[in-house]
Amino acid sequence: MRYLVTGGAGFIGSAIANRLLNEGNEVYVIDNLQTGHLSNIPKNTVFINEDFSKNETIEKLQNAKFDVIFHIGGQSSGEISFEDPEYDLNTNTLSTLKLLQYCVKTGCKKFVYASTMSVYGEQSNKEQFSEDDVENPKSFYAVGKLASEKYMKIFAQQYDIEYVALRYFNVYGPGQNLENLKQGMVSIYLKQFLDDSFEKVLVKGDLNRFRDLIYIDDVVDITIESSRNDKFKNKILNIGTGKKTTVKQILTLIKDNLQSTKDIVISKGTPGDQFGIYANNQLLLSIYDKPLTSFEQGLKKMIEWVKEN
Repeated sequence: MRYLVTGGAGFIGSAIANRLLNEGNEVYVIDNLQTGHLSNIPKNTVFINEDFSKNETIEKLQNAKFDVIFHIGGQSSGEISFEDPEYDLNTNTLSTLKLLQYCVKTGCKKFVYASTMSVYGEQSNKEQFSEDDVENPKSFYAVGKLASEKYMKIFAQQYDIEYVALRYFNVYGPGQNLENLKQGMVSIYLKQFLDDSFEKVLVKGDLNRFRDLIYIDDVVDITIESSRNDKFKNKILNIGTGKKTTVKQILTLIKDNLQSTKDIVISKGTPGDQFGIYANNQLLLSIYDKPLTSFEQGLKKMIEWVKEN
């Protein structure tokens, strides 16, 4: 089968592309290398080093027909979306529209989209969210992701394109970019604990903030499964563990695993940062029956990977 993976030089996209290639499939990758790395792109892919929100990039696909398009790439930081909202809009929303138009043009009937838990925002006295809850984005990033979900729904109605919108919660694990200190709570703290150039570990915001942390291998399994299992058809799904882990717990587990003596310094939070939400993942569990990795297990695997690399 032939697949297109956007963001294939990034953390999640490269992991998905690798899995598809290992199965013996043909894989195309588009990535502008803004945050991804050339070294992440699996060998034997057809790689297009361009911005996937531009017409000339889409034209370089030369009307190749794909069995599934996995739109994983995009600007994925709420903080950065405030710094450059136009780039955020292009990479997260305009790109979705252009790829959906490409589906119509070439006859691709399946589209899997990496959405985000950020679409829920925060609502008073509510911590756990299901797919039926009202969205209330707090960042431009979340607004763009939510708009993409709406585009997909209309394209499904008008052009019979099957879609899946996967609202990823906080993905972590081997392959994550530790150099990007504006994205990925676990990787940000792990970098500071391990790198001797950081005398202390800086935490932006309250230690009681919390996240629903889901391991990369689980995300790859679910994402690929969603393109093959009809139970996922035209659904919006929370991709999380249904458990909350506080910043304090994350820091404590990392510190204990590394036996670090570094001090932790608390500073003010970042614009649009959520205090914390976690997934009601009952819909996911009703159609996906593999066990999910605990944070304790996943963190140990991630630390082993960092030390090896």
